[in-house]
Amino acid sequence: MTTNHTSPVPYPYVGMWVTADGFIRQELLPNGRYDEARGSRKSAYTGGYTVTGNHIDYIDDTGFTATGDIRDGVLYHEHLVLYREGEQPAPSA
Repeated sequence: MTTNHTSPVPYPYVGMWVTADGFIRQELLPNGRYDEARGSRKSAYTGGYTVTGNHIDYIDDTGFTATGDIRDGVLYHEHLVLYREGEQPAPSA
């Protein structure tokens, strides 16, 4: 199943994804767009995405491309590991 801005039904991965430390927050919007914040920098990266199965293809508004895969409820986006907001592991002591 592929979701993009023309799809009327949001894909189940829509929502906020965050790193364990909360520094990076990537929101997958139901219209096929994403908005990524880094620290206090809101909308550090924005662009579009498409989903095929558990794979996500991103294209930043500047033309940069990236990929991600969802495995066991975790989003592996290039070198980042993101969790659904509220489901990230507790920081180690």
